[in-house]
Amino acid sequence: MLSVYPQAKVSEAKAIWLDLRDPDPTETAKVEKLAGVAVPSREQLSEIESTSRLKARDGVLSMSVPMVTHVDGGLQMAPVGFVLSRERLITVRFGVLPAFDLVAARFAESGQQPATSLEVFVELCEGMVDRLADALEQTAGELRTLSATAFHVPDTKGQRAIRSNKVIRAQLRQVGRMGDHLSEKRDALLALGRAIDFASGMTADWGDDQLKSRMNGLKLDVTSLDDYEVHLSDKVQFLLDAMVGLIGIAQNDIFKILTIVSIVGIPPTLIAGIYGMNFKYMPEYDWTFGYPYGLAVILISAILPLVWFKWRGWF
Repeated sequence: MLSVYPQAKVSEAKAIWLDLRDPDPTETAKVEKLAGVAVPSREQLSEIESTSRLKARDGVLSMSVPMVTHVDGGLQMAPVGFVLSRERLITVRFGVLPAFDLVAARFAESGQQPATSLEVFVELCEGMVDRLADALEQTAGELRTLSATAFHVPDTKGQRAIRSNKVIRAQLRQVGRMGDHLSEKRDALLALGRAIDFASGMTADWGDDQLKSRMNGLKLDVTSLDDYEVHLSDKVQFLLDAMVGLIGIAQNDIFKILTIVSIVGIPPTLIAGIYGMNFKYMPEYDWTFGYPYGLAVILISAILPLVWFKWRGWF
């Protein structure tokens, strides 16, 4: 889909911003003929080399950024391309990006159209940085909630402990997904920062001091968000290690209980085995209270290990 800005009484040839979303070959060819520049394909935008993502030729800048978009309740990387010249900005995106729609709606509602293509580029970058900041803040809130749930609940035993272990496993999967999402957001943040820095250096004489100041502010914002993302990644790693440790502790408790049960059963089995031997002469067989005596010895031999383990604090 091809969108043209400004929209009012302006032909496509004089448009400052041409926005291509999921373009078909016909739309791509039309824009290439109109602007006289090559429009990158999705495969070209997906390349990871810096030389492929940031190019300058004949006063035209080509930049690609892997942005994050929400699809079916999850996150998906959607490459975005910028073809920037003094006359116009061409954007190519493969996915719904709210930052683009907000900038377009702002231009349409305010009636104030962008003066230059560089201004549109700065507006879009500011919108994408804001969206990434909101996403990081949302992840931070989810991590705080998950941390409080994992570390501020009372110890449980028996069936409750089993249910608690299932909850921890579910939380472990949730933390893993958060780690994946943070990694994708950082890829987008770093690529966007490189694109802003590249454009800032190549367009030093394009705009006024206000645009330069806004671009410098964007670079500072990206740097601070990158530091914040590193902090969140460290917290995710801490939660992963802690939850794996909690699962290990729960498994150790199970093995401890099994060990205690097996040890408690050894003395009674030994005593029962002794009095179950088929010897003709065993003095206890002739005792009046021989049978109660045997039962009492078996019972005491089972209780004494339990008392010892409890005194040692092993369970």
